[in-house]
Amino acid sequence: MSFSHVPRVDRRSSLIVAVLALCAMAILAGSAAFADAARTKPKVRVMTRNLYLGADLTPGINAQNLDQLKDAAGKILNQVDRNKFQVRARGLAREILKKKPDLVGLQEVALWRTGPCKIIVPPAPFEAKDVRYDFLRLLLKRLNAHGKQYRAEVVQPEFDFETEANTDGSADHSCDTNARLTMRDVILARRHAGVKTTKPEGDHYDTLLQERVSGIPLDVTRGWTAVNAKVGKSPRFRFVNTHLEAFDNQPSNHTNHGTDVGNGRVRRAQAQELIAPGGPATGTRPVILVGDLNSDVQTQLKPGDGAANWWLLSHGFAERSTHDPLSCCLDADVLRVGAGGNVSQFDHKVDHIMTDDPKHVGRARTAVTGRKPHHGFWDSDHAGLFSTLRFH
Repeated sequence: MSFSHVPRVDRRSSLIVAVLALCAMAILAGSAAFADAARTKPKVRVMTRNLYLGADLTPGINAQNLDQLKDAAGKILNQVDRNKFQVRARGLAREILKKKPDLVGLQEVALWRTGPCKIIVPPAPFEAKDVRYDFLRLLLKRLNAHGKQYRAEVVQPEFDFETEANTDGSADHSCDTNARLTMRDVILARRHAGVKTTKPEGDHYDTLLQERVSGIPLDVTRGWTAVNAKVGKSPRFRFVNTHLEAFDNQPSNHTNHGTDVGNGRVRRAQAQELIAPGGPATGTRPVILVGDLNSDVQTQLKPGDGAANWWLLSHGFAERSTHDPLSCCLDADVLRVGAGGNVSQFDHKVDHIMTDDPKHVGRARTAVTGRKPHHGFWDSDHAGLFSTLRFH
């Protein structure tokens, strides 16, 4: 038998095939290892949520005398009633419970109180104590309705004001009740999720907008809240929540320092305080900053709107939330479905999730919540922002 026609094996070809196979296996193994490493990197889920205080305060701010102030206060209090936070809290709780953020920064956590009619001229102490709406208590009640899931870590009072209110719209501007609004910023922490916090604190900004309400100079108090935190196996980090000035949107705005500044300059000064040496959003630990900055570089509606956001971006902070879709803001003052609010009005951005350590804290995913109404109401005039952050 002849073997002359049996083909010879090309050893070089076989060697090349073997090498390629080994390379492919190494690439697959490396990819799997990289994916495993990404999955095991410590992650933190955070959220920022402006609750909407329940009314437009502009009529009160623009009041030129006591009668106008009483009428405006009555309209504002009636508007708060119509916005039914006890119903909106159900939708807000649903947003939070669905995303399960480890830490939540809340703004406009209003406390509305009433009391006997009495003319109070600041700085006289405010006296109304009968709670009409406590937004924090109502929200926590919904969040913890089926077991304790969230706790308040920091509750920081901000703007606080009381005046007589003409709630029935009588022509003689008579007082029906005193109305008091206390604004608060709050940090919530998730229970039973390995969230550990220390050093809860809060304070007010040094630079504030000053308005003349019925001829009386009134500082619009704004501030921040913060905790040092650790979630599971994450490194320790700083979590800061803030609400920068909203009403410094005129060509000239008066400050508590006696100066007049342009659009967005008060909120920029407050952003500067946040990250100045020794400021609340500084330190040796990574900083996660959330809140309503009332500012955005990409979607500013007029010059100056982006000043505060620009200052943070130009001093080492990076955006960790999305611009798609946009999250601000409904035009309607009453959030009942059919009262004028619709999703097309979300045409810019003022709420943010940011970090100061882009190399070591990255964004894994992000989402916008609250762009649909629940139970006949929009949850807020803002949408909410959620992000999962990974520590590298």
